[in-house]
Amino acid sequence: MIVARHLSLAVPLLAVLAAARLERDRNVRAAALLAFVAGAVGIAALDEAARRTGWYAFAPVRGAYRGLPVDLWIGWAALWGPLPMLLRRVLPLPLALGLLLWFDAVAMPALHPLVRLGPHWLVGEAVGLLAVALPAQLLGRWCADRRHLAARALLQVGLFAALLLWFVPTLAFELGDGSWAGLTGLPASRLLLVAQVALLVATPALAAVREFAVRGGGTPYPWDPPRRLVTTGPYAYLANPMQLGAVALVLLTAAVTGSLALAGAGAVAVAFAAAVAGPHEEHDLAGRYPEGWRAYRGRIRNWWPRWRPYSSGPDAVLWLDDGCGPCAAVWRFLARRHPVGLALRPAATHDGVLRRAEYVGADGHRERGVSAVARALEHVHLGWALAGWTLRLPGVAWLAQLVTDAMIAPPHPANARRAGEAGTQVAGAGEAGTREAGTRGEGCPTPSSASWTAPSPRSGSTASPGSRPVPSPPPPG
Repeated sequence: MIVARHLSLAVPLLAVLAAARLERDRNVRAAALLAFVAGAVGIAALDEAARRTGWYAFAPVRGAYRGLPVDLWIGWAALWGPLPMLLRRVLPLPLALGLLLWFDAVAMPALHPLVRLGPHWLVGEAVGLLAVALPAQLLGRWCADRRHLAARALLQVGLFAALLLWFVPTLAFELGDGSWAGLTGLPASRLLLVAQVALLVATPALAAVREFAVRGGGTPYPWDPPRRLVTTGPYAYLANPMQLGAVALVLLTAAVTGSLALAGAGAVAVAFAAAVAGPHEEHDLAGRYPEGWRAYRGRIRNWWPRWRPYSSGPDAVLWLDDGCGPCAAVWRFLARRHPVGLALRPAATHDGVLRRAEYVGADGHRERGVSAVARALEHVHLGWALAGWTLRLPGVAWLAQLVTDAMIAPPHPANARRAGEAGTQVAGAGEAGTREAGTRGEGCPTPSSASWTAPSPRSGSTASPGSRPVPSPPPPG
């Protein structure tokens, strides 16, 4: 049994080291490490399921984590994660999965009595390959080749969530104090409250991941970073939104489960981020974006957010149909709160015909409908930004857009005949003060009874010298 354990660890690790010698690219090796972590966390979860279903079990031995021999665990994770990934150029994914199935079908019976197989162990093997090995391979291969950005970012979120919200707490409970009973034993109403608080805490971090992907072209993994400096979204308020969200979730879990060990893990994470990860990240970003990074870090703190957002460069633009009642109300709402780095424009002056509100960032990023308005909320202050990030969560944005289209303001073309008139009003708003905006938008089923435009006060610290004044229609009538 001892020889079997040594071979289970040594053979996969030696194979990984040999394959790593063929790959000189540092980013590819980092992707292999990510695949290993995904495999290790997935195998630990698979072992929990196997004990409950009777697929397989392990003989009681020393050096085990919750009944899973650590040496076998590490070797298994190396076999399912980095090894096939490093050999991806000669080992296509279907062939890799087939070879893993064949190897496990031979090796697991041969490891008796260390491994005790149940009558349906092949079902567990199939579940493991599909739920653990396949995602680990996709994550590693896509990160190594920088393909499928949205999918690999989503896989990273899933991995980090499992690591943060399940594996680390379980490890803390195993080695220290606390248990999941503190959470699972809560009444349904309190459990719902905890879930809502956790979602609120996680929202800025999730928005930051999305910002990395859609505005920066990268992911949270340090060796798969954004290609551009990201200073929008949560990063307009805080330099470390993901780290802060992760630590807050760990501390929330520690408080609910009563685990001092888990709280200590949160404190260690903060110390590591401040003393190791932070300086490394600053050195890297200062080298890649010397001017932009210095200006940004001079205004943004690591762990304490600003109340009003940081903005640099040209203003973003929100196009709204000011002849439509709901759109005009949104315009007035935003203008009265003096958004930072945001210009409001009548949709009638847009080059094309807009059917929904449209947000255009300084970098050309575009969003429409409810998502456009949610983006605009990021320019007000931290409270409204949090509401905007919540509105843009997957599923929430779709539902909000569905309700808006059905009950508030269906998609409709802005009245193109008002384009010239609206442009005249914007140009002369500083002299006229308030002027009538013309006829109603013909396509809007809930038009404003009258539209007015007036210059909106702007933040002196963020207004661009060449930007036009922001018209702000007061309430109709």
